[in-house]
Amino acid sequence: MESLHGLGTTTDWVVMVIYFVGIMLFGSYFAKYNRSTNDFFFGGRRFSWWLISVSIVATGVGSHSFIKYSAKGLEHGISSTMTYMNDWFFMPIFLFGWLPIVIYSRIRSIPEYFEKRFSPTVRFIATIFQLLYMIGYLGIGLLTLGKTITPLLPQSFAILGMTIPVTMMGVIVAIAVITGIYITFGGQTAVIFTDLIQGLILLLAGILVFIMGINYLGGFDKFWHLLPPDWRLPLADFNKPPDFNFVGIFWQDGVAGSVGFLFMNMGLIMRFMSAKNLDEGRKAAIFNVLFLLPISAIVVSNAGWIGKAMLGLTPAPLNPGVNPDEVFVAVTHIIATKGVFGFVIAALTAALLSTVDSLINAIAAVYMNDVHVPLKEKFRKKFRSKEIETKKELNAARIASAVFTGIGILAAIPFSTYPTVYEAHGYFHSIFTPPLVAAIFLGAFWNRFTTAGVVVTFLGGSSLMIIGARYPGVLITPIAHGTPMDPVHPYTYISALYNTIVCFGVGIIVTFLQVPLTNLVNFIKRIPNHKTYMSGTVAISALLILLIWLNIGGLPLLLLASFVLSFLVALASVYFLKFDPDSHLEGLTIWSIARAKELFKGGKINERDGEIVKVNWKLRDDAIELINVSVKDMERMSAEVGDIVYLSDARKYLGGLKSVHTRLGEPHTEEGVVYIGTEDKENAQFVSGRLLTLEKEL
Repeated sequence: MESLHGLGTTTDWVVMVIYFVGIMLFGSYFAKYNRSTNDFFFGGRRFSWWLISVSIVATGVGSHSFIKYSAKGLEHGISSTMTYMNDWFFMPIFLFGWLPIVIYSRIRSIPEYFEKRFSPTVRFIATIFQLLYMIGYLGIGLLTLGKTITPLLPQSFAILGMTIPVTMMGVIVAIAVITGIYITFGGQTAVIFTDLIQGLILLLAGILVFIMGINYLGGFDKFWHLLPPDWRLPLADFNKPPDFNFVGIFWQDGVAGSVGFLFMNMGLIMRFMSAKNLDEGRKAAIFNVLFLLPISAIVVSNAGWIGKAMLGLTPAPLNPGVNPDEVFVAVTHIIATKGVFGFVIAALTAALLSTVDSLINAIAAVYMNDVHVPLKEKFRKKFRSKEIETKKELNAARIASAVFTGIGILAAIPFSTYPTVYEAHGYFHSIFTPPLVAAIFLGAFWNRFTTAGVVVTFLGGSSLMIIGARYPGVLITPIAHGTPMDPVHPYTYISALYNTIVCFGVGIIVTFLQVPLTNLVNFIKRIPNHKTYMSGTVAISALLILLIWLNIGGLPLLLLASFVLSFLVALASVYFLKFDPDSHLEGLTIWSIARAKELFKGGKINERDGEIVKVNWKLRDDAIELINVSVKDMERMSAEVGDIVYLSDARKYLGGLKSVHTRLGEPHTEEGVVYIGTEDKENAQFVSGRLLTLEKEL
């Protein structure tokens, strides 16, 4: 395959440098809106749906999408878009199941949900899996970035008499530093607003490439007829070609990918956590799926279609041996003029950065919430003042962002062995997502799912996944739907089905065995020194994990070890980890959403319809986080004392940037005026003389 170099001109680089500098300065500007980790990671939970929606596009389309879907568009045609529409299958479950739980439970990370739903031990295990998933995702994003930018550069630079070679890892490091600067200072607010710019540029540039490509080929009719017939079909040969069949892709991109992205990708979930309320989050998701997602599917794939049509011309302007991962850059270079090419590549860079910045912010959020803060609380009993602690945590969050940026660079190395980004991404999804996907689904949608079940899902399920990866010919072939096995990278796509089955399977089986396991534990507790024996069970489980992970022994021995491991882990979980249905189910499953709302508010829910009122604001001389409005304004809102309200600058184009969630205190008689404390004023950064809007939430 041909490798491209030196495509960028001076004009193109001027455009790109201007973009980089502009986005860095723009993102860093929002540092002033970060007064706490709640601001840094979740943007103060204040933003309107349209901001969230565009940000989702920028994150979802992401760093890998232009590269991997253009590659598949070149290789397989219109069917490359089918993987991009899988969100349609799962979005209703997300909107009315998982999202309300996330919002109303006030969790700050996915592992925190596992502590509330099960136990601190489960949170610890989930944190490990979550960090591995997010770091791996970051590595994929940075790898794609390197593959995109490197072809634009010459093979070396001559600076001060020295020749500096251009390498993909060097490019990754340079761009990671730039991204790390604005994410380290700007936080989630920077991510939201830079993604607004990047998402719009991204969609515009992708559409521009399609228009320029059609024009280059001589019109849509000529483009269409230059495509081979199979390239024009959305589901060409349901189970063919064997390396890109619908069945395998559905399990990898649909179940492991889409479900993983919606339910456990903190980069995406933090977007919804940044919405001012649940309804705004739902609006953002619906608008994204019904309107922006179909556009995005065309945007990310069309360069591959244009490239395939080019190969039908005589002479072909595109080298038939072009690396599929470089087809987007190659096609754009052919059809675009100087400067325009730089703009389009800047848009691709926008997609790269929008995913990378989200992932860095999300990884730091998981670390702070699930590692840093718990350890601090465990080892230090005396705390400083709230203000000092807030500042120290914010600084720690910024340091964590920088550190994980460096770790993400290292994570890109293992995925570079795959021939294309799509295959690397498919392998990543199939390996890292099934345990968390199974644990979240069963925990959120099944009341009977127990602590023992979730621990075995993680440990037993992942062990069976490892065995399946070692012996794919025996364990995965029976469900492979005729897909041939690549001995170098076996079952890149269909392995997601096997991994999903074993993770769900062991969790469900153990849950159904909860009663006999409990009876066995009760029997063991009547034995003298029973705690010592059960501690030995934990030690044996650890040895079995090492046995499986180090691949000691043949397939029969490893399978036996995995079954014994699952039983011992389940037994130890029932013995050591307490599960209280009253506390571990309340407001934490789809069957208790109403109760979750009550817990969120801390009192009786007020869902009576009311108006959004406009008010002037006056400052009280205290820091109490309550606001006071007139009796008439409360009547117009159908509000009561103690209700949660959303107070925002009336300028809608701000998208909720200057806003705060607070509560209603006792009313006064001055209609059209709200009295606020200094704490709410500082958090919202209201401007004197500006009109505010007041909306009842709960």
